[in-house]
Amino acid sequence: MANPLYDALFAPHEGKATPFLHLADGTGVTHAGFLEQVSQMANALGAVGVVPGDRVAVHIEKSPEALALYAACVKSGAVFLPLNTAYTPAELSYFVEDSGATLFLCDPAEVEAVTGIAKSTGATLHSLGAKGDGSFMDLARTQSSHSDIATRGTDDLAALLYTSGTTGRSKGAMLTQANLLSNAEALVEAWKFTEQDILLHALPIFHTHGLFVATNTLLLAGGAMIFLPKFDLDTVLRLMPKATTMMGVPTFYTRLLDDARFTADLASHMRLYISGSAPLLAETHVQFEQRTGHRILERYGMTETNMNTSNPYDGERRAGTVGFALPGVEVKICAPETGGTLPQGEIGVLEVRGPNVFKGYWNMPEKTREELREDGFFITGDLALIDADGYVQIVGRGKDLIISGGYNIYPKEIELFLDTLPGVRESAVIGAPHPDFGESVVAVLVREGTASLDLDAINEAVRENLAGFKRPRVIDVIDALPRNTMGKVQKNQLRETYAGVFQS
Repeated sequence: MANPLYDALFAPHEGKATPFLHLADGTGVTHAGFLEQVSQMANALGAVGVVPGDRVAVHIEKSPEALALYAACVKSGAVFLPLNTAYTPAELSYFVEDSGATLFLCDPAEVEAVTGIAKSTGATLHSLGAKGDGSFMDLARTQSSHSDIATRGTDDLAALLYTSGTTGRSKGAMLTQANLLSNAEALVEAWKFTEQDILLHALPIFHTHGLFVATNTLLLAGGAMIFLPKFDLDTVLRLMPKATTMMGVPTFYTRLLDDARFTADLASHMRLYISGSAPLLAETHVQFEQRTGHRILERYGMTETNMNTSNPYDGERRAGTVGFALPGVEVKICAPETGGTLPQGEIGVLEVRGPNVFKGYWNMPEKTREELREDGFFITGDLALIDADGYVQIVGRGKDLIISGGYNIYPKEIELFLDTLPGVRESAVIGAPHPDFGESVVAVLVREGTASLDLDAINEAVRENLAGFKRPRVIDVIDALPRNTMGKVQKNQLRETYAGVFQS
């Protein structure tokens, strides 16, 4: 095939007048209409100098046009680089520079704020807004609605997704055509998606979950999506009767359960609810099944691998587990020190191998060698066990990763920033249980000598420099961080101290 990903996900729908996107305002987009816009965008990419293999960095709101841009990158052979919409200009600079992006697309409202980034990195700057506005859309509308499909191989990059490291420097996970396509094929099979499915899509599309797990799976199956800008409870409840399936983070399901309008009748026509990106509490499983009769299907994946495991579609969906390896994927539990495979039931580091596993980290060969073994197994860093029935249980996370509302937050990145602030000698950032987000961020500061800390100024600096999901919701000042005899900060003690800080 000339372009495996485009040929499988998009080409089969060309010319089809069938619904693809149902929008909140009652309007819709057909498969054919969507792909005509994709062709116009692919031509616009060429018009601004993008060639196969070039990175296209995007910091834009979710919209049908934003999704079409992803498809246009696939069609033209460009490498799609979506960036969290909560990132500040200070945070964006690194990604554009490190990736060597040829084109940087931003929201029309932030053009002035990011012009300096484009100039310093050499990227061409264009805008694309949530209402189909912006300079790139103006250009695309002048282009032909027919475009050539770039020739790409299975090992060519399709996307570059950055995932923060504990050193504070983000790593760009290189995802190939085969990575994305193989995972979509596995999920269609595992979750039994067909062209009859209508997915309620309220996830962001700068993230693996909303962009690849949800969108690619539906495209491959030939189904449609109720495509919402974000999770708005009233809108989700209003439109759920028109859907057959839903993918969400645990927060989506806790918010549904908190609303009396969410009833068994409202969910009676649904085929499947899927949860991921953060652990789902066992009590949420129980409450959801009691309310609706549906048992949520929980699965496990990573930016570097897309989905690895899933609870079964047919069979027991077991709370507290992420099920079994997907078709074509291998998982094993290894000793952190030696890498040797551990006996069943023992806790160790989860490693995964399969066609879904990424190619490596962009411009980081040493980091790639550290985490991607020569035999193809990727060291996830997550602590897990495989129980007697073969279910995988994630029992902890290495490197103190915080998952809040489905977003990965790496404490070291926040600590490095806090430590630069006036009067701060050192800091420790931890996650504390949060009833809505699963976890939320707590920052513990130690002052420099007798210096006084201006918490208002610290909070203002945090707002200006960190994305909203990374910002500590609680900042506390203590005399000294707890340490062991080797001088290592004992974050487990801090987690115990602040365990109830978000509990009502």
